[in-house]
Amino acid sequence: MPEQYYRPGERHVGKRVVTIGGGSGTFALLSHLKKYPYNISAIVTMSDSGGSSRRLMDEFRRQLPLGDLRMSLVALARNGALWREVFMHRFESTDEQGEGKGGVGGHSLGNLILKGLQDINNGDLMLAIEDAQELLNTAGRVLPVTLTQTTICADLEDGTTICGETEIDTRGKKNLGPLSPIVRLRMVPEDAPACPQAIRAIRRADVIIIGPGDLYTSLIPNLLVKDIARAVRESEAEKVYVCNLMTKHGETDGYKASDFVSEIHRYLGGRVDRVIVNDGPFPPEVLRTYAEEKSEPVAVDRARLAKLVPNVVIGHFNLEDDMLARHDPERLVRAIFPSDPF
Repeated sequence: MPEQYYRPGERHVGKRVVTIGGGSGTFALLSHLKKYPYNISAIVTMSDSGGSSRRLMDEFRRQLPLGDLRMSLVALARNGALWREVFMHRFESTDEQGEGKGGVGGHSLGNLILKGLQDINNGDLMLAIEDAQELLNTAGRVLPVTLTQTTICADLEDGTTICGETEIDTRGKKNLGPLSPIVRLRMVPEDAPACPQAIRAIRRADVIIIGPGDLYTSLIPNLLVKDIARAVRESEAEKVYVCNLMTKHGETDGYKASDFVSEIHRYLGGRVDRVIVNDGPFPPEVLRTYAEEKSEPVAVDRARLAKLVPNVVIGHFNLEDDMLARHDPERLVRAIFPSDPF
């Protein structure tokens, strides 16, 4: 590993770290974790149902979504900016919806490369990921939570059901008015088996990090794979949950920090050992932008949190000079690994 990533002899070398999530939150965390000599395994949700992933799934029978896998591979890449840019490049769209009507328009080049590697390996996605890891010289492994095609469905308080990660994720943007709350998230099929390599990584982990990421579309879908939730519960690793910075309209309206934790516990079937919660201030313009989308900073209800989790870490973990509400990855890593010398 290049010298700029760590100094030989540091006592946290080789610590087995497993992240569970997907989306931009996982991308940011992994991009920073790779600077340190941890043994990283990123377990990634496989419920993506939109964009380039959706088009590949529609075109090729039994194709699994590739978007979150690609993002995590790029986050862990050490093989220079060019390869990262290649995997992140998206071809110009050819229709007004921004998805293209055929050919490569709207596709992510990284998704197409992963699909090509899968074809080269006779349809074996795990071998395709291994080849991508070699191309990108990743600082860890990327593992799908399941190798079965699945769909997530949200049962709402009003008795209706929404199916599909994209539909759940975007309904708040499509309707800024009052929306019926989610009362249950479920996976179809409910008995989707876990990826064996993901189970193995969890069983050997020293630290398991759940988050950061959207509660109902990036985090909980992983815990709906029953073998994954069981493996996390039974693991002797320290289990750390990174709470969201903001609520999300249509998913977590009015949620306090304890509500996020309670949902993680509900689907995990057990509790985490530590939760990291932000109480840092946001610039007024950021608050205004999110307020327009019916989102607000997650309130920190300390007393209830203390009853749910034995170790609650509250601090300024947000980027203070950003126009988006995002975790500061350096502060976050230091909060997750407080005893490690950085």
